[in-house]
Amino acid sequence: MSAQTAPAVPTADIIAWRRHFHRNPELSFQEHETSAFVAAKLEEFGIEVQRPTETSVLGILRGGKGEGKVVALRADMDALPLQEDTGEEFSSVKDGIAHACGHDAHTAMLLGAAKTLADMRAEFAGTVKFIFQHAEEKNPGGAIEMVEAGVVDDVDGIYGIHVMNQKLGTLSVHKGAASTIAGGFFATIQGQGSHGSMPQNGIDPVLVGAQSVVALNTITARSVAPANMNIVNVGRFLSGDAPNVIPDTASLGVSIRSDNDDDYAVMSRRAEEIIDGVCAAHGASAEYQWADAYPVVINNDELCDIAFAAGQKLIGDDAYWGPGTSASEDFSWFAKKVPGCFLFLGAGTEEDGLPYMNHHPKFNINENCLEIGAQIEVQVALDFLAK
Repeated sequence: MSAQTAPAVPTADIIAWRRHFHRNPELSFQEHETSAFVAAKLEEFGIEVQRPTETSVLGILRGGKGEGKVVALRADMDALPLQEDTGEEFSSVKDGIAHACGHDAHTAMLLGAAKTLADMRAEFAGTVKFIFQHAEEKNPGGAIEMVEAGVVDDVDGIYGIHVMNQKLGTLSVHKGAASTIAGGFFATIQGQGSHGSMPQNGIDPVLVGAQSVVALNTITARSVAPANMNIVNVGRFLSGDAPNVIPDTASLGVSIRSDNDDDYAVMSRRAEEIIDGVCAAHGASAEYQWADAYPVVINNDELCDIAFAAGQKLIGDDAYWGPGTSASEDFSWFAKKVPGCFLFLGAGTEEDGLPYMNHHPKFNINENCLEIGAQIEVQVALDFLAK
């Protein structure tokens, strides 16, 4: 069977769905309304629906030309705990929750791809699985739960796609390591409270925390090779309520990322050594709560070749071999179980009036990317099944 060109996708519907999800975001492990909406749409398209976990959805579409390979397409559905500041008329109606990473776009595009493939099911052999995943943004993540539920046990290959701040409508494909390991910890520094006018009677956890933050930033410069993609980021430092009080405790939230296991292990060890050392120097102590790390996404060469060819077919030279990302993705759990390929879709840059990166309160996309993303999903599915 020769590869087919993706037909027109329901662009107006995809945009409307994206705006619905954007207006009604839900946090990780709380995607009840979103998953119900998705399940209802899949049933409307005549696609078999399963619920592998409480807030995830699996759609199964069998081609009319008989058995064959099984390909999966994955979208994540959860939002972030931040306040939106885009000014859009379809902005989030929920205080402190926003689709600032693009998962609303991913979910809408995959629904569009599902409707398109359902309408042409008589034209292909094999099976397409549509994985609408919960909780990508919060460790331990939803992907590992879906893997453990068996949703990819019979899958021959899986694709995911993510909107990014890159040239509008472009498709970036990268062989090999396409993301970083991402883990980290919360450290609670135990000092001894005192009146601010009598610091000699206390052990200041603010001072310990401040010195630890500065020292942690030396890890990537001195403990691991500078050529590798290594990051230690302190994104949270909480302590105290009043300027004239030395508090009892301070809390640090630390993210650690790397593109290889060895460096990740070194950075994790050095982070504790540094904080413990600073604590010892001041008579304080620290306790750690570690988060499970998302593994590196390793893109399969053959699936990348299929995706690149599909992109070239649809958008020409706007499909290109690009770099990986220093961000992380729990799509990695799927790609550890079966051959996978994670793609990056250009949703606009500063030149398009969209200067803000994913996870920024003003992050937004040019909705023209949605049609292209859905078409790419349809095309890679058809080409994979046809190969």
